[in-house]
Amino acid sequence: MSSRIDKIIARSQQRITEGQFYEAHQQLRVIAARYVKQRNFEAAIDILFSGAQALLKAEQGGSGGDIGLTLIEAYNDAELKPDSGNKGKLLSLLRLFSPEEPTRKRFITEMIGWSSKYGEFPAGDPELHHVIGTLYAEEHEAYEAERHLVLGTRDSPEYLARLEYDWYSEDEPHTAASYAARAVLPYLLIGNVRNATQSLQLFTSRLSDLHKNLAVQNVSSASSDMRVYPALPLVNFLNLVLLAIRRGSADLFRQLNSHYAIHLKEVSAWHEALEQIGELYFEIQVRRQTNPLFDMMGSLFGGGGAPSSPKPKPRRVEAPAPPAADLD
Repeated sequence: MSSRIDKIIARSQQRITEGQFYEAHQQLRVIAARYVKQRNFEAAIDILFSGAQALLKAEQGGSGGDIGLTLIEAYNDAELKPDSGNKGKLLSLLRLFSPEEPTRKRFITEMIGWSSKYGEFPAGDPELHHVIGTLYAEEHEAYEAERHLVLGTRDSPEYLARLEYDWYSEDEPHTAASYAARAVLPYLLIGNVRNATQSLQLFTSRLSDLHKNLAVQNVSSASSDMRVYPALPLVNFLNLVLLAIRRGSADLFRQLNSHYAIHLKEVSAWHEALEQIGELYFEIQVRRQTNPLFDMMGSLFGGGGAPSSPKPKPRRVEAPAPPAADLD
């Protein structure tokens, strides 16, 4: 940074330290706009980032959030790519927001939008999604965490599986599959078989470790190993769907839907997702009038029903009644 920019930042920092938040806010906007107009984006970004950081640290969430949003506008004007440095600035600001600050949600939306426009991932940068998702998970905002972790990185299944299992632990034992599916089916809908498989493995490993009395059979073949839970048929179904996808076997997929039909009736929210999975992986055509990918993502994620409080009591999801012990 030049000495001129250093002096501007120092003056704004002084105003913030003295409690002159409004004056600092207005000064930051005016000066940054001048540099943007001159297309001196580097200077504008340095001023905006420093100012947003100082305001957020001073617990001025509204002003800090507004300057943060102006920073993203400067990123867009400069057509910056979502490289590690540019993302790092935004993520460091994100971590300074209070969970209750209203501008945080718009900051997240604009950040993802910028990364989508100038990055290689149409749904937004996976690293940004991962960090956002883990923050929401820490705050027990399950629906928001799911939306972002599904679009996250290779590390995201661990956090998503833990989130779903912790949520499941507040519900009845027989509902395990309904919570596991909230990770598995969305991953499959976006074509991420690896993360779908990993999330189910992590979920069932924790299930076995924490429920010592739960009957489990280990089934091995030359090509795969699988745990079978006689009392949890829909967990077995999810495992077998993943097996069918790995084998590319449409016949096996059809057989599974037929064999488990009575149990699948109890989880109607899965119906359209399974139809889409059949088409995506096995070319089983279905007739539709809407876009099932987005419809089902919304349905599986709870459709915006997340409560407003930062730590809501986990809500139960649709699950079948306890099956008989001899079901496979």
